[in-house]
Amino acid sequence: MIETIGTWWMWAGFFVFVVLMIAADLLLLGGGRTHRVSVREALGWSLVWIALALAFNALLWWYLDGTVGRDIANDKATEFFTGYLIEKSLAVDNIFVWLMLFGYFAVPPEFQRRVLLYGVLGAVVMRTVMILVGAWLIAQFHWILYLFGAFLLATGAKMLWFADHQPDLEKNPVLKWMRGHMKITEQLEGERFFVLREGVRYATPLFLVLVLVEVTDLIFAVDSIPAIFAITEDPFIVLTSNVFAILGLRAMYFLLADFASRFSLLKVGLALVLMFIGAKMLVVEFVKIPVAWSLGVVAAILAVSVIASLLRKPVEESVK
Repeated sequence: MIETIGTWWMWAGFFVFVVLMIAADLLLLGGGRTHRVSVREALGWSLVWIALALAFNALLWWYLDGTVGRDIANDKATEFFTGYLIEKSLAVDNIFVWLMLFGYFAVPPEFQRRVLLYGVLGAVVMRTVMILVGAWLIAQFHWILYLFGAFLLATGAKMLWFADHQPDLEKNPVLKWMRGHMKITEQLEGERFFVLREGVRYATPLFLVLVLVEVTDLIFAVDSIPAIFAITEDPFIVLTSNVFAILGLRAMYFLLADFASRFSLLKVGLALVLMFIGAKMLVVEFVKIPVAWSLGVVAAILAVSVIASLLRKPVEESVK
């Protein structure tokens, strides 16, 4: 039996809210035209998404405080904020990959907006399905948490070992398959994903980027979703914190795109976060780590990695 604080109207209300906010994001952050998102515009929307997440958490706390008591309200609000922080930080890894993809395919900034819009939509759908399936699996087979923990520990160690490694897209199996099975134009065709030439449908390089963005998010979701189940097994908290982190990801990309290289040690911090969470899941039967302590550890790791990145000389300066 899956235990959750979410009632049917809370699930329905959150679904309506997500649809409305995606529509607003589509219309206001660039609209239906080719548009280069400015840093100021991205900053404004990033603050809006963060404010909405915090407001949702405050509203959730207020509702639970009046219905089930302050202790539960405090616990669930802390779980949401911790999950949101973890998902928001792990989502930064998406940004590094997106930068690599757009650079590899030479996609101008004004064409990136549409790819990321569909990328975020796909991520919301995929993660919703994965979270609901994960919650069901944990309810049926609680021992699966140990598998999640071991997987996160191994993933964090691998990320730490290959922190400075840059993947070779030419060897990417998905890209190789698409190039071998699809007709693809040599150049971009504006924001279009497909074009017709003499009655034959061709995919554009922008479509290849979209597919790789979706595949990348699926891979990252396999890491991030088990991580939040280490904080709470309530699917409503898991889903809402995850979706709020994803919805603000597109604006955060345009905000960080120009100076993401300054956070050179952030991957090390993310790897340590995964290893900490994985270890927490493995010892859960022997050592109960309060959610507030987990929040403090995760926040400390991220803060140190960001500060260390800013104090560290950029690679191009250090080699001079």
